[in-house]
Amino acid sequence: MAVLALDQGTTSSRAIVFNRAGEALAVAQEEFAQRFPQPGWVEHDPEEIWSTQAAVARRALLRAGVDWPDVAAVGITNQRETTILWDRRTGEPVHHAIVWQDRRTAPLCEKLRQQGLEPLFRERTGLLLDPYFCGTKIRWLLDHVDGVLERAKRGELAFGTVDTWLIWKLTGGAVHATDASNASRTLLFNVHTGAWDNELLDALEIPRSLLPEVRGSSEVVGTIDCADLPGKAPIAGIAGDQQAALFGQCCTRHGLAKATYGTGAFVLLNTGETPVASSNGLLTTVGWRRDGRDVYALEGSVFIAGAVVQWLRDGLGIIRHAGEIERLAADVPDSGGVVLVPAFVGLGTPWWDPDARGTIVGLTRGTSAAHIARAALESIAYQVVDVVRAMEADAGKPLEELRVDGGAARNDLLMQVQADLLSVPVVRPAVSETTALGAAYLAGLAVGYWGGEEEIARQWRVDRRFEPKSGAAWAEARMAQWHRAVERARGWAEPA
Repeated sequence: MAVLALDQGTTSSRAIVFNRAGEALAVAQEEFAQRFPQPGWVEHDPEEIWSTQAAVARRALLRAGVDWPDVAAVGITNQRETTILWDRRTGEPVHHAIVWQDRRTAPLCEKLRQQGLEPLFRERTGLLLDPYFCGTKIRWLLDHVDGVLERAKRGELAFGTVDTWLIWKLTGGAVHATDASNASRTLLFNVHTGAWDNELLDALEIPRSLLPEVRGSSEVVGTIDCADLPGKAPIAGIAGDQQAALFGQCCTRHGLAKATYGTGAFVLLNTGETPVASSNGLLTTVGWRRDGRDVYALEGSVFIAGAVVQWLRDGLGIIRHAGEIERLAADVPDSGGVVLVPAFVGLGTPWWDPDARGTIVGLTRGTSAAHIARAALESIAYQVVDVVRAMEADAGKPLEELRVDGGAARNDLLMQVQADLLSVPVVRPAVSETTALGAAYLAGLAVGYWGGEEEIARQWRVDRRFEPKSGAAWAEARMAQWHRAVERARGWAEPA
């Protein structure tokens, strides 16, 4: 027996088959088109999301040598906040999916702020009024696609994030459901009551009939029954990608945190069964719902992490391949006083400054490409420290260790710098597919494939543990220098 994880991301659909030891038996992946109809707009074709996901599911099982009767459960993890509306009778989408990166609803968010509604949304949902989230995307579709508002009022349409869309397709339209982790990213879900909030729906004038049922992240929500897949396996795990990574890293105890280093970086801290309101620019989110209980997390976002390495390659040309940066940065013992603030698209947590811009300070005649490469790597670590310190302030509890995953987590130099700046161990797991593994664990736990969280915690194995080597005074001095540079980057794009 095995568990199939469907990992539906922003640029590709993936499927991974895991055995009882939590090992990946096979992986399949297929990219799909990115659509940019106007500046700031990002769309996907929902049918292409489905067709690629179904294709890689078939391919992964074939590669693993696993037949459908031997699939104990299916878990789903997904790009979050991407918004889809479709016809309940035909299953046909009314429009392309509006992707989480899309900024078209910025004017609506500003209008809601001017109406004094941001405190209401912030208190109920733990989120900011931002185009990032689903609520204003739904409103845009209702306002701008012909006939959609009337059809929605008649109860003919369904809304879903990508997990909901996949469940609908997998079950042949029999199940319209999401889980609490995805629901908590919509601007419509009350994280205190654990349910859709009528006052928020009224504020955005969204018909409640559009919404899916909110289910647990680890429970059987339906059975596969569709023409594209021959299996009848239970769908038993659902979680947004960052929450799934938190679970896959076995951060199931209050106080444990993970950082995923990709194009940007996402840091999540398990805060237990009580939602913690942030005073430091973090988001409050549901991590997962199991056995009727919600586990919460604080989340911080770094906009530019691995992307700064891409900039060194494509923009400056000082490296040919991203993998070269570690060797180049290691040619010097430190950055030689150079600090790079990669605010190419503004700064995220805890600054939330869209007008910040990229800055390099501390240049001298002795500055080399190696110094700039090292400063670029250090900038990733500095930003993560800022997020972690905000988390510690909000949670009132110091971090024990930071578990890491994602492409840049394979960079040993970066991980050692991260440990030195945080003054806590940074731990890299042996299994790097933590997002898909989290979805697999949630699904497998629901059907008894694994016995409990204690069993999966025993499976979590360390690839390498980076212990801090520099003292707290060194870290404080480096962070103070970083913050001086950040102040020079902030507000740069504002008119004089």
